[in-house]
Amino acid sequence: MSDDRPDPDRLLPALLLDSPLSYLGYLYGCLLGRVWGTLWSTGRIERRGGLLIFRGMPAWSFARGGVCVGDCFLTGTGIIDDRLLRHEAVHKRQWRRYGFLMPVLYLRAGRDPLRNRFEIEAGLEDGRYLPRRPERVSARS
Repeated sequence: MSDDRPDPDRLLPALLLDSPLSYLGYLYGCLLGRVWGTLWSTGRIERRGGLLIFRGMPAWSFARGGVCVGDCFLTGTGIIDDRLLRHEAVHKRQWRRYGFLMPVLYLRAGRDPLRNRFEIEAGLEDGRYLPRRPERVSARS
């Protein structure tokens, strides 16, 4: 998000952000993700990068290439690399910050990932919405 835009969170009561109430919403999201993933996953279920990954989900059971619900990443059979996990980990933190508000705020941000503030914050390249530039390898070891 560019610095010249007002912070959209300024309109939300502080009580709802990174609070015990938002944590309750995050836990609810985690529960929903686990139930949905357990019901429909046909692939390996694993924990990576702080996420519980449910693979082999039917295409109708998740949006785009996958969806993060709480701390669960629900996806099909595609490759899950470190960059995608980094993207989904940001969505996990967003769930923790907004809790019950996350699905509503995400929908209000729009379906176009190039304009959706949550996708932009998570990284459009890491989320595979834009072509990836090669990662720089540091000369320091």
